[in-house]
Amino acid sequence: MAGALSLEVRVGARLAAAGERTREHILTQLTAPGGSNLTGKRLPVNVSLVIDRSGSMEGEPLEYVKRACAHVVDLLEPTDILSIVTFEENVDVLMPARHVTDRDLIKQHIARIAPGNTTNLFDGLYAGGAQAASVGGAGYVTRVLLLTDGEPTAGLRDFASITNQVADLHARGITVTALGFGPEYNEELMAGIARRCNGNYYHIARPEEIPNVFRKELQTVLSVTARNVRLTLHLPQGCSVRQVYGSPPTFGARTAEISLGDVERDTTLTKLWEVDWEPHRAGTYRVAKAVVTYDDPGTGRMETRSANAVVDFILDRGRIAQGADPVVAQELGVALAGRDLEQTMHGMRTQQLSAAEVTMALERTQALLTQQGRSEEAQEIADAAGALRRGEGGGAEKTLIGTIYHLDQGRRK
Repeated sequence: MAGALSLEVRVGARLAAAGERTREHILTQLTAPGGSNLTGKRLPVNVSLVIDRSGSMEGEPLEYVKRACAHVVDLLEPTDILSIVTFEENVDVLMPARHVTDRDLIKQHIARIAPGNTTNLFDGLYAGGAQAASVGGAGYVTRVLLLTDGEPTAGLRDFASITNQVADLHARGITVTALGFGPEYNEELMAGIARRCNGNYYHIARPEEIPNVFRKELQTVLSVTARNVRLTLHLPQGCSVRQVYGSPPTFGARTAEISLGDVERDTTLTKLWEVDWEPHRAGTYRVAKAVVTYDDPGTGRMETRSANAVVDFILDRGRIAQGADPVVAQELGVALAGRDLEQTMHGMRTQQLSAAEVTMALERTQALLTQQGRSEEAQEIADAAGALRRGEGGGAEKTLIGTIYHLDQGRRK
């Protein structure tokens, strides 16, 4: 019986020159099919909403946040667990973790959220993580949704300290999705929080977008079909991993491993590995074995899938180009587009690039991503370019940070 995930491995070129050192790319592709999982039911979720109610959220933004939280309540079932934490200078556990059995009562709690003073982001986040961690049992998809519109101005404020502490939440099985609202929040911090926890990152430009983004993220959580996904490349002697685009690996004895978090239905997740091979004699060799492990809610067990990367080392160098894989080349193009965006961002911030040069660079990257079928990220770049033309450089940077992060994730529907 098919599992929640399938694994495919492709090599950038299945033919290589015998007797020469080779640098090549290996593409691993995980696919979670559409439809329900094997039980016919989704896993219950354990969601903690962590809401910034500092003074800058007063008025329309906070009202849209309340509406978004109410939408979350409506999407949950009595088997699900919800907690709500708000923060300003102080942190308030508005509702401890509990089953969603009385929606009206929960909405009454939400309606009482009022604006406060400064922004104690870290203590609020950690309180939300503590509520999520207080739920016993392993049968839940756990997610903290953090929304803020500003820089941390109280409590722990240092980027490295906050992201290092967030890694502790991830070690306890908690994924954090970071939602940044408006022009003032720290996009590097929010993307860093998401990255350390394999969560998602969203830039929300206008208050009326808040409910839709909350709904989109919760629908993602509700459709998780594989949990705690880890992907390992096992390497024979003479083969080594140089890098994994978007996911720094953990190295072991002849292994390189990355953590991919949870994967939802109808999703493909690709990772591109850059590898080196020492000279081989002519012949066919397995240059790597990819192994994915994950918790399958359909079987209730940890499942394993594996696939081999095989290369023919040949003496006839004229045939090598015949072994090129266009799919791997396409994914390499996408990965390099992400690197180009990082360079463009650096040029913007250091003013080494003029506005016209930035616009031209963004247009090139947008065209490349459109050609590679990454229409959602291409649209994000178009939105960022539009923000630049309107003189909204901060909004453009926040959007581009999200695009880079999405490309690094390698997820697509």
